[in-house]
Amino acid sequence: MSIAVLSWALEMLRGGERVAIASVIEAQGSVPGKPGAKLAISSSGATFGTVGGAGLEMKVSQKLEDMLSPENVSNRKKGGSVEIFLLHKDGKGKEVTALDSLCGGRVTVAMEVIDPRPHILIAGGGHVGFAIANVCDNLDWSYSVFDIRGNYSNSERFPNAERVICCSVEEFLSEEDKQSLRRFSDILLLSHDWGVDEDLLIGLLRASDEIERPRIGAIGSKKKWSEFERSGIEHGIEKRVLDSVRCPIGLEIGADTPEEIAIAVCAEILSLERTISPT
Repeated sequence: MSIAVLSWALEMLRGGERVAIASVIEAQGSVPGKPGAKLAISSSGATFGTVGGAGLEMKVSQKLEDMLSPENVSNRKKGGSVEIFLLHKDGKGKEVTALDSLCGGRVTVAMEVIDPRPHILIAGGGHVGFAIANVCDNLDWSYSVFDIRGNYSNSERFPNAERVICCSVEEFLSEEDKQSLRRFSDILLLSHDWGVDEDLLIGLLRASDEIERPRIGAIGSKKKWSEFERSGIEHGIEKRVLDSVRCPIGLEIGADTPEEIAIAVCAEILSLERTISPT
């Protein structure tokens, strides 16, 4: 059961979801869940596994859901928790969580939240995209690469990429939907052609405007963004959705070279992952 639950959790994480896991680490007396029993809940509400059912599972499920709530994301550095449940109807008043049960046992459960690591879609495999891939390699982040040019999107240039995609913008967008795009934490528009970035931006915002992931950012000037914003509005994209896009991307550190820009961009992503407001 442990392997099955952990495998399921890894699959959810690859899809961009957060996962809360509860594990029974100690059990005494007559209890439904034995040591090693696990229950996992994803941020979309999917569940897998069990810690024993009945009132214990209901209590544990509620705590896992609370840990996954958006309001608790900023508390990630506090870690998980270990809680003792007493399955006895007269257990109230003790330093445990009492359950109205006749089992009479005692269960210790460890609970934690696992966040997916960043998975960046580098949309443009030129100098900056190549430099960002190198930073991702050093940080052990996942990344995929999209480019309409084959010589800038291939496994020889990006041997560590999860996937390299070479096709038209239309073909790429036709293969994606809101759910599949969730696997990316960030999509960075870095194309050599502003028209490619514009088409991608409008298509992505139409496909992902109701989900938390992915964040979308574009390299370029404020003038370039004003043109993108105008085009987006003309294509029916709401202003609030356009405002969610970061342009220009990267922290203000005076970056000039592709390598410096890559550090600024990845530092900004890290700050967003850790819910630290860039200054």
